Parts: sequence; C-alpha cells; structure tokens
Amino acid sequence: MGIQPETSSENRLVFAYYITGHGFGHATRVIEVVRHLILAGHEVHVVSAAPEFVFTSAIQSPRLFIRKVLLDCGAVQTDALTVDRLASLEKYHETAVVHRHTILETEAEWLKSIKADLVVSDVVPVACRAAADAGIRSVCVTNFSWDFIYAEYIMDAGHHHRSIVWQIAEDYSHCQFLIRLPGYCPMPAFRDVVDAPLVVRRLHKTRQEVRSELGIGDDVKLVILNFGGQPADWKLKDEYLPSGWLCLVCGASDTEEVPPNFIKLAKDAYTPDLIAASDCMLGKIGYGTVSEALAYKVPFVFVRRDYFNEEPFLRSMLEYYQSGVEMIRRDLLTGQWKPYLERAISLKPCYVGGVNGGEITAHILQETAAGKNCTSDKFSGARRLQDAIILGYQLQRVRGRDLLIPEWYANAENEFALSIGSPTCQVDERSSPIDYSIEDFEVLHGDVQGFPDSVNFLKSLVELDSLNDNGSTEVRREQKAAAGLFNWQEDIFVTRAPGRLDVMGGIADYSGSLVLQMPIREACHVALQKNHPSKHRLWKHVQARQDSSVQGQTPVLQIVSYGSEFSNRAPTFDMNLSDFMDGGKPISYENARKYFSKDPAQKWAAYVAGTILVLMRELGVRFEDSISMLVSSAVPEGKGVSSSASVEVASLSAIAAAHGLSISSRDIALLCQKVENCIVGAPCGVMDQMTSACGEANKLLAMVCQPAEVLGLVEIPSHIRFWGLDSGIRHSVGGADYGSVRIGAFMGREIIKSTASSMLPVSSSVINGVSNYDSEDNSVELLQTESSLDYLCNLPPHRYEAIYAKLLPESITGEAFVEKFVNHNDPVTVIDEKRSYAVRASARHPIYENFRVKAFKALLTSATSDEQLTSLGELLYQCHYSYSECGLGADGTDRLVELVQKAQHSKSEDGTLYGAKITGGGCGGTVCAIGKNSLRTTQQIIEIQQRYKDATGYSPFIFEGSSPGAGKFGHLRIRRRSSGSPKIK
Repeated sequence: MGIQPETSSENRLVFAYYITGHGFGHATRVIEVVRHLILAGHEVHVVSAAPEFVFTSAIQSPRLFIRKVLLDCGAVQTDALTVDRLASLEKYHETAVVHRHTILETEAEWLKSIKADLVVSDVVPVACRAAADAGIRSVCVTNFSWDFIYAEYIMDAGHHHRSIVWQIAEDYSHCQFLIRLPGYCPMPAFRDVVDAPLVVRRLHKTRQEVRSELGIGDDVKLVILNFGGQPADWKLKDEYLPSGWLCLVCGASDTEEVPPNFIKLAKDAYTPDLIAASDCMLGKIGYGTVSEALAYKVPFVFVRRDYFNEEPFLRSMLEYYQSGVEMIRRDLLTGQWKPYLERAISLKPCYVGGVNGGEITAHILQETAAGKNCTSDKFSGARRLQDAIILGYQLQRVRGRDLLIPEWYANAENEFALSIGSPTCQVDERSSPIDYSIEDFEVLHGDVQGFPDSVNFLKSLVELDSLNDNGSTEVRREQKAAAGLFNWQEDIFVTRAPGRLDVMGGIADYSGSLVLQMPIREACHVALQKNHPSKHRLWKHVQARQDSSVQGQTPVLQIVSYGSEFSNRAPTFDMNLSDFMDGGKPISYENARKYFSKDPAQKWAAYVAGTILVLMRELGVRFEDSISMLVSSAVPEGKGVSSSASVEVASLSAIAAAHGLSISSRDIALLCQKVENCIVGAPCGVMDQMTSACGEANKLLAMVCQPAEVLGLVEIPSHIRFWGLDSGIRHSVGGADYGSVRIGAFMGREIIKSTASSMLPVSSSVINGVSNYDSEDNSVELLQTESSLDYLCNLPPHRYEAIYAKLLPESITGEAFVEKFVNHNDPVTVIDEKRSYAVRASARHPIYENFRVKAFKALLTSATSDEQLTSLGELLYQCHYSYSECGLGADGTDRLVELVQKAQHSKSEDGTLYGAKITGGGCGGTVCAIGKNSLRTTQQIIEIQQRYKDATGYSPFIFEGSSPGAGKFGHLRIRRRSSGSPKIK
C-alpha cells in the first residue's frame, strides 16, 4: 500500500510510537493509527520488538521507520491460555528495571536526535518517563495499563516486586493524557483522559471475495480459530467441527498437520478480512479480537486466559453487545465445540458504536503534537478516583481471589456506551417490580425459621423459574445458567451455613487449643437437586459431551456459583461424576487437587464438588444420579470470616440431605476440613467448619481442637457484644505466611519433644526393688509426657518458660531442621528446605493462646463488672500482639485495633469498647472487637469505621449479629407449586 503525503514538509511532525512487547495485538491497532498519521504527511518512528513485516506489510512509506527494541515484556505466557505471573514480573524486572538508568539515557538521547514532536506509548511505561527527561510531551493510547495487570501477579507470586507497580504508575503519570479505548480497565495513574472509539483495522476485501478466493460457498459455516498461538500439545481433529463446517487456523506451525475440514492460513494472511468472512470466531480474548469481532459483527466464542486482568472488562463489553459465548477450556481441548458454535451463530451482535478510532486517535495526536490542547472527558476526574479504588482492591488481592468489577463501574461503562449510540434496554418506568413470594414453593420439609436471607434465596429461585419464559437478554450470565439448572417439578433441597467470627483461638486451633467461635449473620445457601441421568436438565455443551460419549448417559454434576459476575472466576462448573472414579475406586485426593487446578477460573469448584469425593472416599457413598447445585454466599471472601467453610458445610449438608445420609454436624465439619486440606490444599484447622456446622446464634462454640471435641456452647452475656471490622486487606489461609507459621509451630513441637527426650535419664527402671529417683519428683513423668507431646497447646506456659523457651531457635532453615529432626509431622504442610522458618514465636503463640482462651471462657461467666470487660479486652489485645510477633499482623488490622484503643481510653468520650484482635489466619482480614451491648458502643464502632475510611479510603464492612449453624437450620425440601395446588399455611 503506497501512501502519498497530504501536508507540506514544513508542517510535517515527528512521532515516536512505542509498542509493548506483549503479543501482536498492540502492534495491529498501532498500525491503524500510524497509517492515518502517515496519510496526514507526518513521520512516524515505531519502537517495537514485533517483527518488521507486521508494519511494512500494511504500510509502505518512506516516512515509516522501524526501530527494534524491547523495553517491556508484557505478560509472559507458558502457553496460549496461561500467564506465568512470577516469570512476568522477573522478566519485566530484568528488561526494564535492571537497565532502567541506561534505558532512560538512551531513549532521551534518541528522541532528541530524531527531533520528536510527540511520544506515543501503547503502553510502554518507561517511554513516558524518557519523554519527560527529553523535554517532549507524551500521550498513551490503550485500554489497560501494566500497573493494573501486574498488581495481581505481585500479590500472588512476587511480593518482592511490589515496587514495580509504583514505578510503572509513576512513569505513566509523566504523560499528558490518556487516549482511552473501549473495554478499558481502571487506569488511575494518568493525569487526564480522552475517550476514543474502537481502533479497528480496515477491510481490504469483501466477505464474498474472501470466500471466493478460498473456494468456500455461502452455504458453508466458517469459523476462524484465532489464538495467536495454540495451546501446547494440542492436535486438531475433524470431529471437533459440526457437519458442514470449515475452520480457518491462524498461527499454525509449518510442520503441523490439520484435518481436511481445517484450513491452515499463511502467517502473513490479513486476519481482518478473514474474520469478517467467517460466521464466528474461536479464540482467546484480547483487544484486537474483541474489537474486530464487534466491528464486523462476528460472534466470538472465547476461552478464558488465566490471570490476565484485562479480560473481564473486554468480556463484559462482548456480552453487553450480544457478541460473546464462553467456552470451557476442557471442552476446547477435547473438541466439544458443537454447542458453542451453534449458540454463536444464533446470536445477533448489535455493536453500533464508532469503529474509526484509528483516524480519531491520529487526529488527537496530531493536534497535541502541534501544541493544541485537547478537551478531556468531563467525568475523567471522578473516574480516575473510582479507578484508584479498584486498583487499591487489586493490590490487596491474594491467590484464588478474582477481580470483581463493581456494579457502579459496569454501569458507567454502559452509560458511556449509550452516549456513543450503543443499544439500549427499553424500560417502562411505570412498571413495578414483580413481588415474588415463597408461597410459590411447597415447603415439604423444614422451616425457614424466619431468616430474611433464606426467604430472599427462595424468592430468587422463583425468579429463576420465570427467566425460562421471558427470554430477556438483560440477565446476568450466572442467572441464565441457573435458570436452566433445575427441573421445577422435582424436589429441591436447600441448606444454609454461616461464616464465623473468631473471638478467641485463631491459629492455635491446629496446635490443639481451646477456641471460642461465633457464627455470624452472613451465610451461604445451597440449592441442590438430584435426578436420574435420563431426566437431568443439561446445559448444551454438557449434552453434547453426553451425546458423544461411548458410555452413554452418565451421572453429571452441574454447579452455578453466584457472585462471579464480571470476574475471572467462571460462574459455572460441570463434570461427569465418573471423573472421580479410577479402576472402580475413587481417585486420590492428590489427583483431585490436580484435577481442579487445571483451570484456575474453575478452581473454586473444589470447595463444592470436593465434598462429593470426600463422601465417596471416607463413607463409601456412590452417586448414581446427576446433581445440580446453585451456590449463593453472602459471606464476604478474603475477610477472614470463613467464606470457604460456609460453602463447604452448606454443600455437603445439601448433598447429605438429598441422598438420605444421616451425618452428624460434627462429622460434617470434619469431612469438610478434609475437602479444604486435601483437595483445595489449604492447611486450615477445623474450627471454621465446626462453627459453621455446629454453632448456635448468640453463643460461642467452645471446642478443643484435639481434633474436634466440642465442649459446649457459651452464652454471650446480655451486657457484652462482639463486632467484626473488615480491614479491607485480603486474607487467605492458603497464603504462604499462614503456612510458614504453622510449619514453625510444628517444628517447635518436634524440637520440644526431642529436647524432653534428651533430658530424660538413661534409665527410669526400678533396680533391686528401689526406684532410681525420688517418688515425689514428678519431673521425669513430666518430661516423659512432653517427649511424646501430641498437641503443642497441652504444654503449660510455665513449663515452656522454665525449660524450653530459651532452647527453641528464633528461626531455622528447612534444610537444617530436616537434617536434624527428619519431619515436622504435620500432614497438611510441606517444609521448603530453602526457606527459613520462625520457630520460637510460632510455637509460643498457641501455648499462651490456649491459656488466654481458657481465661476468657471463665471470665465470660464471672460477675458483671467493668473489670470483667477490661480483662476480656486485655486478653484480646494480648492475642493481637502475639499474632504480630508471629509475622501475621497487617497495617490495616493494627490501625483498627489502635482506633479501638483510642476510643477506649479517650478522656473526652464515654468509652464502651474494651479490646480488639486480628482474627482467623491473620495477615489482614477482620478484627474482632468487644464492648458493652449498648447504643453508645454501636456509635463508637461506626465512628471507627469512618475514621478508618478517612485514613485509608476504605470503609470497613461491619459484622454484627449472629445466626445458627447448618445443623440447627437443617434442610428444606421444596417443590414448585403447581397452579392448582393449595397454599400451605
């Protein structure tokens, strides 16, 4: 394509255009902007690691200059669908941090040498800083920025790389403004924002011309496989496609053989023409594929990538314009394509927004380089603040927790879309919401017991039934999936399990301590139905899998999880229950853990489906029927209030109820702990599951964790009340800090046992009828007991201080410990020999915590007085600081405890709060506070909430109130009422 100038050489501007090293998608959209800049007669220097032909095949002009340099690496992928987070951070560090000083000097000098008028970045951070050093203005053009993308990687895999995010954000802040493309992520680092339409490559040929050249008639259905590289070790097979379909394959290797109904495309094939000529596209989500699918109105069957945070925003845009169908990765790799392709061609994509973003962006860049000011989006200031809040949450995420796009963010996206002519949903403002009533169900067993959340959950089931008939497109993905889950003429079982507030005990549970736990008001509900496989309502892709199975109809598990909307967590999960069998026996827990780890977007299903395998292995249960489950939890995730335990207990309780299994609440808790320890892989104790299963409202569950002896329920005195205050810092018992402290405690126990054994005399036998030792000397007997110590909490604090405190090392490497002691004898953690573990603090905490909990329990039943409350509060404080000594503290929880102390000791206020402590596994999460049961205390809690928000920008969630455990709730058996059946009073 030859390009002629449209401006005189005197008005020619020089642009330096930097492109990230992450894939070709950035290069292809840059091409469209560069093409318009060159058409306007300007000179463009492209700085990129992409192959030169990517640019020169689309633009042939003497005013295009290519400089091959890699200044950022993007996200390093192990294959087409998986990002290696730690490798990404380390590669960026190696590329852009180690050589930063040299890069800045080199780029600033080069920019001066070409006399650049403007630096454009998509979206290389250091380019903005280099431009500032050279005294040249810069502009970024993008839909995401690397500080947002890397935030999760740092929290999950590279804490020591945290400074990378701040450095990238600081680099971006040097640019004049951001030209923001649709489907954008939060990007608060930029000074100002100008929104542009989709940047899309233009078409060179019509659909008819492309099909004619390929020899494909209009009657043939055509799908283009556009992965930018295919998943590793993957072979295409002819049976993957429905009859009458052909597939165009992009990015296939020269040596790869494809079946006759697949057509391998040349590497330099012009993809936009081929996409527009296809009936649908199959691939992974990226800006290029999404923008071209929307622009050419081609339905897009997409497979999730792991850990790439741009994806939820693009996926939301696809689904808003009725252009996307999500395919489960397992079905992609096993060739179950038919239901997805058929669903895709039934869609009616409706994007009507602008697709001339390349031209508009080039015009804005030209005006900026010429010295003219651009008017920013009037909402940019508010949006930057909202973006900053989202980035703050992102920086507090931990592994296994997905990004949630808040409703206000999605609404703002849609409002912007509407302002540029996107489709609207017609709403009759005069209409009133439907009043769904639980009288639509017959309650055949059980009682909702007046719980508002249970009533609302049942109402939501009624609403699902109505979705089958109204055909509305304004329904969340998870609701659509759930609407096809149940046979409404058959029985449905409903269970409820609450989260818990750790009042005392916490991490000492795994060392055998007494713990005191309160079930909270927030709970998880599960609705479950079992049906014979021949009567089971199956999702289309599951039905296709059944139809192609040589086994015929087999029992299937289908799960919908509410709360996954707009997140990287898939809202649905399905599997053949035969996957849990191998050679006629249930598979091992290790194999189950690997099974659920294959697709991180569906790893959450281990908490739910794992209960089935545990029942198979531990109780010999066999499942002949298919199972459908809907999981809806109000227990916030990552706040240290046992969201996972509530899901496990509610799920296992529902399965037991539906299958007529009589399992005690205590045994349900122990089985659920197996799910978490052995299948999920989180080394938690059992107090969470036990409280969720066995707790009662407004009482503390007292339990000795050896392994799970419930002592009873401790009534909370009427003058005392507990509150939970969420710090906003994400917490996970699967995190490395919790695990290392646990390992340190078990190491301490082994060292104490070994020390006690070495202190025993050579022989304690009786010689000639006379004992070697004074019969009144109990030291030998104590040492013998301590040499076989089963639980660390059984060691009294005075014995610890008298003999062992000074002998325990502050820390020890895993290698040194294994060499001397062989094993720490904890079945759910593994020692990393290269790591150093804190032993003394980790072992000391549970020994003293057990004493504190016993004292706390005794004080609760003592006479009412200020001294009682002061002593209870002091025990909470001591526990909190002991957590910190173990390394399990956090800035946010420390700040909340300090705010409680200030309220308690304030001379100007009538203090009614007495103490607070971090809870659960520590490292963030929720603080438990104790105070008088009075209106003034509630006001103080609200004041603390506001003061914390003023200091941090985060308003803590307040947990108050209690509710019974799953055992007390039991289960409901319900059925949709037929129109003629009488209502049950």
